[in-house]
Amino acid sequence: MGMKLNAAEALEGNVADPAAAAMVSVGAPAQYVLGVDVGSTVIRCHVYDKGAAVKGASAKQVEVLHPQPGWVELDPESLWTQFVGVVKEAVQAAGIKMNQISALGVATHRATFLTWNRETGKPFHNFISWQDRRAADLVKSWNRSFLMRAVHGVSSLLHFFTRIELFLIASTLTFTTQHISLRLAWVLQHVPEVEQAIKDDNCCFGTVDTWLLYKLTKGAVYATDYSNASSTAFFDPFKLQWSVVLGKLFSIPISIFPAVKDTSCMFGLVDAEIFGEPIPITALVADQQAAMFGECCFNPGDVKVTMGTGSFWDINTGSKVHVSRTGLYPLVGWKIGKELMYLAEGNASDTGNAIKWGRDLDLFTDAGDTSKIAYSLVNSGGVCFVPSFSGLQIPVNDPCACTSFMGITSSTTKNHLVRAMLESIAFRNKQLYETISREVDVPTTYIRADGGVSKNNFVMQMTSDLIDKIIDKPVITDMSCLGAAFLAGLAIGFWSDKEELKKLRQTDVVFKPQKGPKEYELAMSNWTKAVQRSLYWYDQIS
Repeated sequence: MGMKLNAAEALEGNVADPAAAAMVSVGAPAQYVLGVDVGSTVIRCHVYDKGAAVKGASAKQVEVLHPQPGWVELDPESLWTQFVGVVKEAVQAAGIKMNQISALGVATHRATFLTWNRETGKPFHNFISWQDRRAADLVKSWNRSFLMRAVHGVSSLLHFFTRIELFLIASTLTFTTQHISLRLAWVLQHVPEVEQAIKDDNCCFGTVDTWLLYKLTKGAVYATDYSNASSTAFFDPFKLQWSVVLGKLFSIPISIFPAVKDTSCMFGLVDAEIFGEPIPITALVADQQAAMFGECCFNPGDVKVTMGTGSFWDINTGSKVHVSRTGLYPLVGWKIGKELMYLAEGNASDTGNAIKWGRDLDLFTDAGDTSKIAYSLVNSGGVCFVPSFSGLQIPVNDPCACTSFMGITSSTTKNHLVRAMLESIAFRNKQLYETISREVDVPTTYIRADGGVSKNNFVMQMTSDLIDKIIDKPVITDMSCLGAAFLAGLAIGFWSDKEELKKLRQTDVVFKPQKGPKEYELAMSNWTKAVQRSLYWYDQIS
């Protein structure tokens, strides 16, 4: 344990220190980097060589639990077992040994959290997913409270006189169920063990990355990185520290939160008993920020959209925190030494999981067939689909919206329903892109797409048409894995710099607008009406 902590301290904050990396490497010459993406529904591990080619891969479905309506959980021990399994299987598939691995980078889905006993390492409850809506009533109550109205009023006044952007953020602050703050507040209200552990200074809080790092090092390292921390909505992106204000607001001591480190640095060594070798852990990164890095969106104005479980639109805003009035979220993209990059993000929670739901209903057998099904029809036959299993995010911002099909007639077929589902993804993409374009005062350079749903040509082409922009899709669409690997490799000098990484990215398809946005005006108008009729459907979620 002591040796691991010393190694971590020796390398902490270094971006590329081959000499230091050599000090912690053991065995045969290391030739590969591991990138793991722990998504909401799938865990993937890829083994990359210096040319960023995938030499071995493995994936496992994440078991998602729904103990009550609106609740979404993950079993922490099951997730850990699956993580270890995919790493071992990917290395085996590559036909190599563990001592040939130079470094490990881990990307994780964000805002899913856990609390555990600091002394025993035992969780107090399951992971509470970012999709979980158990705190919806609490969110509604806080947003309507006199306290929040006072915060908005005072902050607006302070911003008027000082022009300090932090006050502008506070003046428009609105909580959602995706924010950890109120879900954590819910835990404190309903899990007595957590409240007691906090009083005893015996409570650890962590997102998925922190838990996995804790397990990989057998409790030796308790930390997160800036990208994951900034995704919790409990982190001050201006001061780069856990928010003391929110801590006081919710009576949550900052002491329960982990240390925050650079995205690409030496976090520690994997305990040798786990994989048989003490592999350096040199990157922790949130999944969307990892995808941004994997797409080589390194400069202000670069945009990427990841369509996986949800759709996530991110624009690089450089060294400036974007202050939004409509809900775009300011994030730390990555921190590497002195380099600090910010992103502005908008998301729609239900993309890939809506397609999965359609498959589960036997609307189709294979998701790969849905593009052909959609193209086989002239239109959706007047059917509109509203994807809102987790509510609707910006620019709508209604956690109580319902999923719905509207416009169904006696002549509606399964194929019409499928096309309506795919159209809804493109319509949400248009909403998110327009919000970014309207709000962010940074000219867009290019748009790159990744994630499983980016393989759907119908969605990609319709999105390109609707926003009237060229969209570049890479050969490798699992960009979170690649981004985690890139960041891990940079930390040890496996790759020299970002210019080298740019040369490794390969374009597969470029989608260019084929129809003008006006051709979709009627369909978009009808879909917007369907959205309006789906709002505020649930009075409460329990």
